[in-house]
Amino acid sequence: MTDTSSDLFQPGSLTSEAAKKRLKKRYAAEARFKFLGAAAIVTAILALSALLISIGSTGITAFWQHTASIELTLDASLVDPKGTGEADSLRAGNYRKILRDFMTEKFPDVSGRQDLRKLFSVLSPGAEVELREAVLADPSIVGQTIVFDLPISDDGDMLFKGFIDPDVPESDRRLNDKEIAWLSQLDEEGLINVGFNQRLIFNGDSREPEMAGVMGAVVGSFYTMLVTLLLAFPVAVSAAIYLEEFAPKNWITDFIEVNINNLAAVPSIVFGLLGLAIFINLFGLPRSAPLVGGIVLALMTLPTIIIAARASLKAVPPSIREAALGVGASKVQTVFHHVLPLAMPGILTGSIIGMAQALGETAPLLMIGMVAFVSDIPSGITSPAAALPVQVFLWADSPERAFVERTSAAIMILLGFLVVMNLLAIILRKRFERRW
Repeated sequence: MTDTSSDLFQPGSLTSEAAKKRLKKRYAAEARFKFLGAAAIVTAILALSALLISIGSTGITAFWQHTASIELTLDASLVDPKGTGEADSLRAGNYRKILRDFMTEKFPDVSGRQDLRKLFSVLSPGAEVELREAVLADPSIVGQTIVFDLPISDDGDMLFKGFIDPDVPESDRRLNDKEIAWLSQLDEEGLINVGFNQRLIFNGDSREPEMAGVMGAVVGSFYTMLVTLLLAFPVAVSAAIYLEEFAPKNWITDFIEVNINNLAAVPSIVFGLLGLAIFINLFGLPRSAPLVGGIVLALMTLPTIIIAARASLKAVPPSIREAALGVGASKVQTVFHHVLPLAMPGILTGSIIGMAQALGETAPLLMIGMVAFVSDIPSGITSPAAALPVQVFLWADSPERAFVERTSAAIMILLGFLVVMNLLAIILRKRFERRW
């Protein structure tokens, strides 16, 4: 029985001084909580903005590159030593001599082995490769004089981007006075151009920063994510449906659920050790391959997708199940025709978020050998490959200044993929969302 004799229900109790103090204290606590919440949000936004600005300001310069437009005569005796015009003969051509002859003609006063070595290094070692590829792509240009747009050295690129100060002492910079003078002369003659760095996007990895690109890592990540999706999604969703809708509630299922939750918290490097011991050492699967990387990441992603799928199935109102069963639907029909479609937006969202997490993992891929230097673009799931996080790791460990900006550029590309995957999760949620 309610006690109406308390002070709370006495006339004027809500307007008493004690009540006013309690209300004032309550409102002050609420105001403090709102302030702390707003401060936490502002702090997070500022920290994220500082991170993105730091990465963007460092990496944006990697998206353009300085090149040299030089006129070369493709002497048939040098380009096609066998005189057959076949790819084997063109591939064996002495393209290095063509480039060196151009540089010695452009700077005839340079002599001495040391100075000549410095002069020849003004152009990137990749210039020879690109010249060879141009001839192989169009053998009809042999014997002609053509202007080629070829990359200069990474140090030359850094000079024109302003990262090398010519005014500092010569001993404190990577380019000496003569190299700067040669590059300046080429620039004054209008031979130095700047444009979009397509090599960063379409090339594989390289020891030369000016020739290094992310395409090999992007393709490797794609194949790895494809294997991960094909293995993790159907297994995880099937396990979630069984555990949530069909499995009896006993100590066995409780034990399975506890272990699923525990596996979601296991450090990712443990899965890498598992992949190294089982899939590579025991089963003999190829090392550094997206196939093994995808299997390892699928095992790591399974608990996340199972938990998200179970939560989505549990969120479907019981009335949906009861209505379906009430009109004569079987248990399987109820689950697959009514419950699963309603839970699908949450399942897809959880799956894509789990895949995005897997895309950013590095530790398990390092353990299975995907840290190896791979310059070729992978052609399948069993080809040696790198992944974007591993590519970032490799470039961050390189001493050249040009790799610093390429590391940040690779991070920007990786973040772009993660943003796209999260946007895809939102679109799929809106697309498959059904109201009841």
